[in-house]
Amino acid sequence: MSDATRRGIARENHASNTAPHQRKDFWDKENLNFNEPWYRLEKSARIVNRLAQGRECTLLDIGCGPATFMRLLSPNIQYYGIDIAIHDSAPNLMEADIVEAPIRFAGKQFDIVIAQGIFEYVRDVQSQKFAEIAQLLKADSKFIVSYWNFGHRKQRVYPAFSNIQSFDDFRKDLAQHFNIDKFFPTSHNWAHGEPRREFVKSINMHINVNIPIVSPILAVEYYFICSPLSA
Repeated sequence: MSDATRRGIARENHASNTAPHQRKDFWDKENLNFNEPWYRLEKSARIVNRLAQGRECTLLDIGCGPATFMRLLSPNIQYYGIDIAIHDSAPNLMEADIVEAPIRFAGKQFDIVIAQGIFEYVRDVQSQKFAEIAQLLKADSKFIVSYWNFGHRKQRVYPAFSNIQSFDDFRKDLAQHFNIDKFFPTSHNWAHGEPRREFVKSINMHINVNIPIVSPILAVEYYFICSPLSA
């Protein structure tokens, strides 16, 4: 399948986004599936811990679910999380529907903001959410976001996704609000989905580059590491 064909499929999917916005009752149950670390979360933690470089810093996890990510971070990183369904309340966790309400956390700004597996669910408010996140960043900070590769060779669209578009369209919108310093696949997998076999996980954990021809076809999803736009 050519790149043009894959982009056409993504555009067609985007034009027919009909999934309703999933609310608290849905995520109250769904979040229970994410109590234990999984591949993407572990790779994200490697990236964040390296970015922090041992310095004291604050991190906001948007769409944190049960805050499993907190357990994977270095002690020097002060963790905050926001999610539509918080099961165990804590001072560093906030319950809020980020699609319906502005993304913010008690007026704070952060050294690192991360949003993993969130933007597939934000309906038609993607650009607005990017603008809100940009206001949460300190001057010398990073925003890390993941987005599904809908151009993958094996098309699978989770029924709850309400914001489906091509990789290029997502990147262009993101670039309106941030400097994109780097982007690369979370993993490559012929069978689609995150890798499960230890050997495949180990290889993918250390690949932080785009591979010409291969990545557009086999990348499951992409990380974008961004910084604030210059004033």
